Formats: sequence, structure tokens, C-alpha cells
Amino acid sequence: MLHARELLTESEIQEIRERATAAIAPLKPADKSVPYFYGKRTHAGQKLPPHYLVYFLLVDLLGFRHGGHQEKVDWSIPVEVDGGIAMLEHRKLGLGIFVPQSPKPDIPLGPALPKDEAMAERIVTLIQKGVKVSTPFFNHLASVAVGCSQLNVVNKSSWLHERYEYLRNEFRKKLQEATDRKDEKHTVKHMRPDGAIQSTETTYPVFQIRQEAEWIGIAAIEAFFSWTEHVLIHIAILEGKITTGDAVDELARAEWANKVKVAVDISDPSMKGLYDKLLLVRAQIRNYMAHGAFGKGGEAFEFHSRAGAVPVRLTDKVGKGRFSLLIEKSFNEGEALDTAEAFIAALWNGNRAPAKLYLQDSSLPVILTHAADGTYQKAMCSEEAMAQFVEGLEYRFDQAANMDW
Repeated sequence: MLHARELLTESEIQEIRERATAAIAPLKPADKSVPYFYGKRTHAGQKLPPHYLVYFLLVDLLGFRHGGHQEKVDWSIPVEVDGGIAMLEHRKLGLGIFVPQSPKPDIPLGPALPKDEAMAERIVTLIQKGVKVSTPFFNHLASVAVGCSQLNVVNKSSWLHERYEYLRNEFRKKLQEATDRKDEKHTVKHMRPDGAIQSTETTYPVFQIRQEAEWIGIAAIEAFFSWTEHVLIHIAILEGKITTGDAVDELARAEWANKVKVAVDISDPSMKGLYDKLLLVRAQIRNYMAHGAFGKGGEAFEFHSRAGAVPVRLTDKVGKGRFSLLIEKSFNEGEALDTAEAFIAALWNGNRAPAKLYLQDSSLPVILTHAADGTYQKAMCSEEAMAQFVEGLEYRFDQAANMDW
């Protein structure tokens, strides 16, 4: 739910509107007698802010006249500055500033004239000023959007999973290399000036290879948790358990365990066992890596005693119990990754199988509107239904990307 402090009042918006109007002056809407036109793109238009900020500034905040969809064009805003006319237009090849082309059909559509480029530079500078003073208004729009379901949630599930798979495979290669070279040794004889042997040094590559395997294994485990932190939120959306931007924000900030509990029913004994193992692995990853890599079991100190050096572990507790002499069993990277693989298999099993088609096999964003109105729940009823839904949605996204209205 949005807090009042996150939103602007009408009077505050009006104040921003007045400041923005002053900032972009003398840029103003073109007279209504000026028709929409398909002109020459200027080089200076490449320096404009993102298209949505230009639209929100000129249309939503300042009320400039604008045109709707045309072939390969999303929107057009005719403007005037210092007596010159230009068109701000979001086309398939990006936002730009366009100037009228020669009315003579026999003259080819070449680059904009120097005077037109100068005008475009002027427009860019004025719009940049307007965007800067309108930042609170843009933040207001973001807060309004996040409070409802009119949002797409970026889906990086496939990319994150591919990163995990790459590191997992590299870990396995290193382990195999260690096995293949376990008996290999290198001997170097150091000679004295008179030719006699001074010393002999023998090294075994397997020890370095095992060290590298451990480093890669830890990176793979971290990549696994990074992927799950992302994909569990998207599964919860597809299942209709979260439907607003605020809910996504809240779950994104939550602990990994909370994400699992929202997306997965851990009352199932097999899933509960995997969950418990991964909790231990995650805790050790956090202690070992995020807390300065003191020790896999969380051990950070060794105190002197009659029994010898005694390791002291840092715990997650606050106040009493922050330190412990009981060292948790440290994970083995191979075993941890085996548990991760089992969790992935269980995650895409049963009624969550359709979610894999959407999240892993496509790059489509997750649309909160479809979660709120029950569209995703219908598609989640079977893999066939989801495959058909994904195909239709991909077609619509392709049409929008190509601006084929």
C-alpha cells in the first residue's frame, strides 16, 4: 500500500509543472495548424533522455498535443522553438527529433541542414532541463505504478540459470581434471654452479586444481541462490500469490527462506528435506563469503586455552549466543550442488512445470495484470495451456517491438 509521503499533491504537481514550463521555454507545442509529418532525423536527437521521460514531461505533465500509433511509429509530438518546427517521435529505430523534408519529391531525403541541427540541439538542451526539474513528478509516477498491477516484472531467470549451469559445469570439469592428474608430479632440480645438485623440488598440480575447483564450486552455489532469489518471485506471481508491485518489492527484500515458502509448499517431506539442507548451505555461504571468508563453519576467532587453539564461531543471533564453540558441519561443494540440482528438479515438477515454459524457455517479462485478473492461473493449469499462452504473448511482444500497429 502506498504511503501518502510517496505521492505528490495536486498543488505540488502544479508547482513542478510551472517550473518545467519555465525550464523548457521557449519550447512549446506547435500550433494546431501544423500537421504531423514524417521528416528527416537529426543527429542531435540521439542526445535526448529516454523516450518515456520525454513523453511524461511533455504529454503527461505539460499537456503537449501528440499523435497516436502509426506504422513503425509509437507516438509523435509536434513542437516549436524560436519560430522553427520539429517533431519529437518515438519510432522503431528509437526516439528522435525530426524536421520537415523538402516538399519537392525529386530531392532525396538527406541529412538535416545545419540550421535544423542547431534547432534540434536547442530542443535537446531545453528538454534535458525540463526532465531535471521534473524528477519528483517521475518518482510520483513510479510510486503510483508500483502500487497497482499495471507493471511488468523483468524476467532474467534463463540468464541467471545459464550462469549457474556454466559454473556448475566448470566445477565438474575441474573435479575430473583433478582425478585425471592425481598422480602427476613435476620435479625441478636446482643446480649449483659446479653442476652438482643443490636441491630437488617436487610439486603436485592436483592440489592447485582442487583449490580452483573449490573456488568455482562456491561461485556456482552462489549463482544457484542468485537464480532462486529471482525465479521464486516469478513463480509466486504466476501462481497468483502476489499481484502488485508493492508485494513484489516486499518479497524481493525478504529472506531466501520466505521466498521459498511463498512459492513452494514445503510441507511436502521431500521438498522440506531439500529446503533444510539448502538453508544450511546458504548460511555457510553467507558466513564464509559475505562475512569475510573466516571459515565455512562461521569460525572467526581462535582463543588460547590449555586444550590448544579453540575456534569461535560467529552465529546469526543478536545479544546472547552471538558466539559459539560448536562448529557446524561444513558443506562439501559437490554435495551442495547435488542438493541444488535436486531442488531444481523438484521445483519444476508437478503443478509448477508450466512455469518453467514461461520463465526459463522464454524471455517474457511477468505481467502483474495477468496475475491480478487470473490469466496466469488459467495458463498454469497445464503445460499445453502455458505453451499456447506463451506463443500468443510472444507474438504480441514482437508486434509491439516492431511497432506493427
